This record gives sequence, structure tokens and C-alpha cells, in this order.
Amino acid sequence: MEIIPAIDILEGRCVRLYQGNYQQAEVFSDDPLAVARRWYEEGAHYLHVVDLDGARSGEPQNLKVIEAIARSVPVHVQVGGGLRSRNAIMAVLATGVSRVILGTIAVEAPQLVADICGEFPGQVLVSIDAKNGKVATQGWLHTSEVHATDLAQRLATIGIAGIIYTDIQRDGTLQGPNLEQLRQLATAVDVPIIASGGISTVQDLLDLLTLEPLGVSGAIIGKALYSGDLDLRTAIRAVRYQDVTIDRGWA
Repeated sequence: MEIIPAIDILEGRCVRLYQGNYQQAEVFSDDPLAVARRWYEEGAHYLHVVDLDGARSGEPQNLKVIEAIARSVPVHVQVGGGLRSRNAIMAVLATGVSRVILGTIAVEAPQLVADICGEFPGQVLVSIDAKNGKVATQGWLHTSEVHATDLAQRLATIGIAGIIYTDIQRDGTLQGPNLEQLRQLATAVDVPIIASGGISTVQDLLDLLTLEPLGVSGAIIGKALYSGDLDLRTAIRAVRYQDVTIDRGWA
């Protein structure tokens, strides 16, 4: 299982939100590039970067910071936030990132997602962010009537590289991941699932490892790393120590 540190960028700074609430943004660093380098030095192979300004506005707003991370830190960088048009997706891919993360358009423009998957095979992840099982869009500001599992099943047929599943009610709370929803999602589709939201302890990671045979192959960790509740090196060692080997399909 891949341990993936999160870097959420708001107004050029590295922050964490509580349950996606922009009014509850806690600033952890004024230098996201320095944060990226720190996670690389501590053993990360992947970084999960979210342009929160872009998610809110609908267009990428932190391209210079994203490019600096992608060009300067020797890790795979996956980026989401505001990617709701072909031009926006192309602009982020041009920064040198490994993968783009599409969210809102997976609900509102699924054909565009299919087209991008065909043009950039292996480079498109879809983020399914849900509250009470229903998919949220527009930077989590709106909740649709689409059920997370139904959306996942539709998307799994168009060539996406994987799904990032975030339980919004767990995000930033340090209360642990929603294991039951992750189990349902992984059982319903045959694409890699990356868990996000609430992961804060080594035990949370070991619990996620029990779902790895179903396809839960990555864990995004945010607030717990910044608060010190979880040490990245310790998290990576804990997962690797289990010596669980599967074909992740997206490494």
C-alpha cells in the first residue's frame, strides 16, 4: 500500500481544512515546495496536491506552485482542484505532474472524462468525495443526488487509472477512515482505490491493509502528518513491514 502525503494549497500556502470547510482552514506552512521536499526526504514516492483555490473557483489558481513541486521534487505528483475543462486539465499536465485528479466533471461531464482517459491513458484519477454516501461537487460546496458506488461503477468502464475516495465527514477529523464504505466501493469496481479522509494512526493503516486484496492500494494522509499525530517514516515502515505484496496497477 502506498502512503501518500497530502499538500492542500490555499492562497499559496499549505493548509488543512476541517470537513472541507474553507472557513476552518489551518495554515501549516507558507512554503508548499518546502513541505513537498520534506515528505520526499521522509520517504514518500507520491504526493497528493490539491489546489483549493481552483476547487472553489473552477479553474486552477496555483499552477506556479504546482509546477515548482513537479519539477523540483523527484516523486510522482497527482493534482486536483478546479479541473473542469479540457484547457484546465491540459494546463496542469503541462506542469509535469504524473496524474490529474478529476472530480466535479466526473458527475457533470462524464464524456469529457472518458475522452481525457483515452488521450492520456494511466494519467487520470477520479476523486469521489462523498457525504452520507452522496457525491459532493464544486469543491465540496454542493452535494449531488448521485451515489458514490453508482458513480464508481460507471467510471470504472472508461479507462480511469483509479479512484480516490474521500469521506468528507471524516476529512480533517482524525477519526479514522470509513472502512465499510471503502469495502463496498472496492467490491463494486475493478480499479485501484485510494483511501482518503480521517486516517490518523498506524492502526488505521493496518485496518486499510485488510482491504488491500480487494483493491484498496493507497492511503492519502493529511492533517495527521501536519499535527504530528502520525509520523510519515513510521507510517511507511508499518505498512511495508506487513510485507503485503499485490499488483497495485497504478504504481
